[in-house]
Amino acid sequence: MYSPSKKSRDWLLIGIFTILATALYFVPTGFEKNKDEDAVRCTAEVVGVDNENIQELGMIRTGEQSVTLRMLDGPYSGQEFDGLNQLLGQMDRDKDFRVGDTAYVVLTIGEDGEVIFVNPQAHYRLGLELLLLGLFAGLLILFGGMTGLKALLSFIFTGMTIWKVLVPLLLKGTDPVWLALCVVALLSGVIIFMVAGLNRTGLTAFIGTLLGVISSCALAAYFTSKFHVHGAVMPFAETLLYAGYGHLDLTRIFMAGVFLASSGAVMDLAMDVAASMGEVVSKKPGISRVEAVWSGIRVGRAVVGTMTTTLLLAYSGGYVTLLMAFMAQGIPLGSTFNFVYVAAEVLKTLVGSFGLVTVAPFTAVVGGMLLVGKEDRGGLNH
Repeated sequence: MYSPSKKSRDWLLIGIFTILATALYFVPTGFEKNKDEDAVRCTAEVVGVDNENIQELGMIRTGEQSVTLRMLDGPYSGQEFDGLNQLLGQMDRDKDFRVGDTAYVVLTIGEDGEVIFVNPQAHYRLGLELLLLGLFAGLLILFGGMTGLKALLSFIFTGMTIWKVLVPLLLKGTDPVWLALCVVALLSGVIIFMVAGLNRTGLTAFIGTLLGVISSCALAAYFTSKFHVHGAVMPFAETLLYAGYGHLDLTRIFMAGVFLASSGAVMDLAMDVAASMGEVVSKKPGISRVEAVWSGIRVGRAVVGTMTTTLLLAYSGGYVTLLMAFMAQGIPLGSTFNFVYVAAEVLKTLVGSFGLVTVAPFTAVVGGMLLVGKEDRGGLNH
């Protein structure tokens, strides 16, 4: 039953982390100074296009697309400007505007307030992103109730922490591996205690998560070197170096990304095992530590099979076109998996899966020590 004391603790946690998430939103990253102060960002409707200066060679399109734009917001709302959409022949970066599209536009303003350059940067997608976020939040709260609200708050806090803490500190040269470990520890504590509450079950899941992540971290650091994988395999890594951040250690950033990417699944499995053990202990108070540990391990065995497959599907979905390209050219399987980009994804998948396999026994052993044989004061076990 949902006790008044548990309810008050839940609302206290919600209040605390709502304040923290809001505070993080307003924390400066230190990179705001890089923002172009002479630029105005707004949305505009595409009212006309001219494709005469575009050259087509098969699927490749290069040249300039002239675009007439009517501003929809900002200080120039209602005015029309002509802009140029430069096509580079790169399908992953080029955009093709049509009449009726909504564009995200950057206006360069001169000293006298006159618009001197119009850059239709991309199709406007922020509105749809906010709509999806709203639908997700509504469904989560509708289905999960109080737990769903806490999960949503954990989701928002995680996003704010990544953007306001992890990314700026990485850019400033903080050691990526130690930084990522600290961020994972922070987020694991927030998410687990928000969902499970401040109790021994939550503490069991938290410690089990940390042990699983640390084991993944150690493997990532060891095998990244042995695989001779350089961090430049990550998207936009070289762009970052050429933008003036040549001091960054991309390989250690890659290591951090390996266990950071799998930490969510590790956390899920630790929470499954800890919650199951907490329920077993509550229904059978006289259970021994050994019995409880084996109960946790059996639960872990049932879950870890699907979890490792989940990681495989999640990672392979990101590079399925790469595999298709190799197969289409008839490249042997051995050559395919020896290629550095594929080897990097194999490393991510197997190291992340290793963390999943170890987190179940880690959590079971911790649960045996924390959950069994303790007097339950104020519902601390639940």
